[in-house]
Amino acid sequence: MRMVDIIEKKANGLKLNAAEISFAIDCFTRDEIPDYQMAALLMAIRLMDMDTEETADLTRAMIRSGDEVDLSDIPGIKADKHSTGGVGDTTTLVIAPLVAACGGAVAKMSGRGLSFTGGTLDKLESFPGLCVEQSVENFKHIVRTIGVAVVGQSSNLVPADKKIYALRDVTGTVDSIPLISASIMSKKIAAGTDAIVLDVKTGSGAFMRTYEDAKRLGEKMVSLGTHFGRRTVAVLTDMNQPLGLAVGNALEVREAIQLLSGQIPSDDPLYEVSMLLGVQMLRLSELANTDEQAHAMLKSAIQSGSGLNKLRAMIEAEGGEASFVSLEHIDKLCKTKHLIPVYPDQSGFISAICAEEIGHAAQMLGAGRATKEDIIDPAVGLVMHVRLGDEVDHEKPLCTLYANDATDLDAVTFRIKSALTISSQPSEPTPIIYDIIRGPTT
Repeated sequence: MRMVDIIEKKANGLKLNAAEISFAIDCFTRDEIPDYQMAALLMAIRLMDMDTEETADLTRAMIRSGDEVDLSDIPGIKADKHSTGGVGDTTTLVIAPLVAACGGAVAKMSGRGLSFTGGTLDKLESFPGLCVEQSVENFKHIVRTIGVAVVGQSSNLVPADKKIYALRDVTGTVDSIPLISASIMSKKIAAGTDAIVLDVKTGSGAFMRTYEDAKRLGEKMVSLGTHFGRRTVAVLTDMNQPLGLAVGNALEVREAIQLLSGQIPSDDPLYEVSMLLGVQMLRLSELANTDEQAHAMLKSAIQSGSGLNKLRAMIEAEGGEASFVSLEHIDKLCKTKHLIPVYPDQSGFISAICAEEIGHAAQMLGAGRATKEDIIDPAVGLVMHVRLGDEVDHEKPLCTLYANDATDLDAVTFRIKSALTISSQPSEPTPIIYDIIRGPTT
């Protein structure tokens, strides 16, 4: 078998078989074929697409490139949640402890943020002493004893994906739905959970800019989950503005703690999406028979404080200073040298927010990374004071910057103002939740 023949076959729009896909993935993982040949295959896939069977074969080959985690010795249905990336998306730190407080087992291996999207691991590392790099045995022990653990991915979990993604990032092949689907689902399936809830974002702060693309991606991933025997649901949610008001690491942790403490209203987008995802996790875990029952269980876990207690227990189990998990102490992790309000240049109504630009502004302050080697300042970022449809004037700030370095503040301010469109009339609000895609067994 020759790699060049596989490239030509896909470039001509023909279907690859399982043996050809396995050959390409196995050889590339072992450094037996050059980067330029894999790059050519990736571009052929991007241009010619893959059907469901091909994507499943690609996912299987990527899973087999490394270790698979066995969670069968943990009682019950193990659930996981994945977001396709967004701005101000703090849902994991809300729903993982809430579902655990309702009797669920949440076993999540997570990744770091890159560019304008925040990473859950980076947010967790806002807690002094916390170590996200846990052994698989300790990861399982935490889930078994507390009910929830969010840790870094095992170094040998789907190594093919790490190599392939590095090429996709520099060859214009990131936005391929079969490649995205195989990348996400290979890691979710290799991580060993039984149930997977996918939050597929669409809008100005998402990789899937249109509803149609987001739906295609959701359907593809749900079909893959079903193919591999996982209970899978995808929810399509809006990212035409930051989901939460906080954009940063410790700032987003603070907002999660506020929600778990009952300080955020039920009509807030972060609250709505978090509860929707939590409902799906409880349903897939067979802990609730109806959405209404699941929602009531989650609300009770907020009101009783049991969800916040689960977050505190997880932080402590992973070596973090758990005393910060409180409204009284979390502000200490958000202290910066500068607090700068940003005011609008005109009065009117917020008719559009480019969430990606807001994310890039936070990144410029030091809250995100342009490369995987960049160091994050956990305290910095920004807190929005407006949402779509809000009326603004010169007296009310659009947001407040939390900064330790004053070098780029003018550029950050300009970027934020450019990201917001102010109109004379209010515009129609966009939905927060667009759709729910379920597999045949869910």
